[in-house]
Amino acid sequence: MPDSGKNVFIVGPGFIGWNVLDLLIGEGYNVTGFVRRKEHGEQIEASGAQVVFGDLNDKQVIAEQTTKHDIVLHTATADHLPSVQAIIDGIAQRAGKGLSTIFIHTSGTSLTDDFQELGNNSKSDKIYHDNKREEVDALPDGAPHREIDLAIAKAQRDLGEKAKLAIMIPPLICGFNHQHKRLSIQIPTLTRFALKRGYAAHVGKGLGVESNIHVLDLARAYVVLLHHLEASSPAKALENPYYFCETTGDQEPSWKDVATLIGEQLHKAGKIQDPTPRELKQENWGDTFGEFTGATLGLNSRSRAVRLRELGWQPTEKDWKRSYIEDELPEILKEDQKEFAGYMGTVAS
Repeated sequence: MPDSGKNVFIVGPGFIGWNVLDLLIGEGYNVTGFVRRKEHGEQIEASGAQVVFGDLNDKQVIAEQTTKHDIVLHTATADHLPSVQAIIDGIAQRAGKGLSTIFIHTSGTSLTDDFQELGNNSKSDKIYHDNKREEVDALPDGAPHREIDLAIAKAQRDLGEKAKLAIMIPPLICGFNHQHKRLSIQIPTLTRFALKRGYAAHVGKGLGVESNIHVLDLARAYVVLLHHLEASSPAKALENPYYFCETTGDQEPSWKDVATLIGEQLHKAGKIQDPTPRELKQENWGDTFGEFTGATLGLNSRSRAVRLRELGWQPTEKDWKRSYIEDELPEILKEDQKEFAGYMGTVAS
């Protein structure tokens, strides 16, 4: 593949970003990944990228790398303001030299969570559409991820036509890349809980629903969005920074549907005696997402990727059920569950 001459800096090329990195390398982009671990750095180098080591609090390094790149993607987490501020600082430095930058940040649809009746609400009729910016602008400032998204929106206003900024807002992410061997977060964590406790679980009655997306469809969406920003005028990019990315139709399960599938499949595999899902009591939240369990597993969050579809993107990967049965569950069953004590990281969606 010929060199495109375009330089991309990816902060956190992990579960999401590594898949995006592969696609960009395949298109001839020069990609640098910002990673913490030597082992992952070697994996990224094997994929064809350059590597810079550090963590998200290395603001000077992130800002310096941003000044050297035409394109920056942040796929590490939706909730780390200092690293985002460092990117914005680097973009401002480039703007001062007359250099334009494209920046795509990763948020998550926890922004739209319905906090009315945790786990007990029925399937919500409220669906957010990214072609209606006012729906996102109306979200409370205290919504999950909103502090960082608002900082980016402010930077977009301040920079004006000197940069092109966008925010990708994925929902529940599923899927598996057999080359990377990395799993998603929510459904695998619920599976590990079931293996440890002997039953599949849902928060409350589990009636809330969340849109979802396969990670490989999501990775393609970043590239589609990037190409759009490359071709668009700076003024066009200013109109609306928000992009949802989801699979719709009957692929929008309730959390009880998720728990039911986990129970059925683990029972079929001989790992639990009773496939019937049960309520995840709050005293056991420490074995899933701790204090964030309710916000991660118990609420409605429905979104529609109108804008990406208008750009020609369509989801083409396996639905969440097939992905779980054929790809994710077999990988989870290879794990040693003895040390499992819940998920300690941050969940983007």
